[in-house]
Amino acid sequence: MTLASAGSTWEQLRTTACACTRCALAGTRTQVVFGVGDPHAALLFVGEAPGRDEDLAGEPFVGRSGKLLDRLMFEEIGIDRSRCYIANVVKCRPPQNRNPAPDEIEACRPYLEAQISHINPAVVVTLGNFATRLLLESSEGIRQLRGSVYPFRAGHLVPTYHPAYVLRAGGEALAEMRADLVRAKRLMAL
Repeated sequence: MTLASAGSTWEQLRTTACACTRCALAGTRTQVVFGVGDPHAALLFVGEAPGRDEDLAGEPFVGRSGKLLDRLMFEEIGIDRSRCYIANVVKCRPPQNRNPAPDEIEACRPYLEAQISHINPAVVVTLGNFATRLLLESSEGIRQLRGSVYPFRAGHLVPTYHPAYVLRAGGEALAEMRADLVRAKRLMAL
């Protein structure tokens, strides 16, 4: 049984996630980073895991990566955080911002699945390898998967780079991420 099928409300789901001890990350987190935005939005962004800034603030994408994501959301889609929802695959910060381990991803997966079921977005934009591989159930990397649109549940999934990668990679990656967000905007208009 998934968390969403158990009849839980959004607040019950949040409360359950915030008290989670399903993996070792519970022992090292400052707080659970459940997500932010409109839980009824047509657009859902899914990232990898909280970093240090997110762990302290309790909100996803609040550091440099978040500022870039906010800017690109506004410039390419014309929205801010209040008009979408932003979540992560893993709800707790992995120590030293390392990649989430497979058991940590599986421990958090029911929360993400329940969030997706509750939100029921028309478009999901995955940010980076971990979210893209998980939701597309693919072993291919983001470089092979981005640039296309995939059917996902009752809507579409648009893979793009993680903003942290774009900050490191520069111009070409930024242009490709912009194009992916334009693709997502067009799908929302359908």
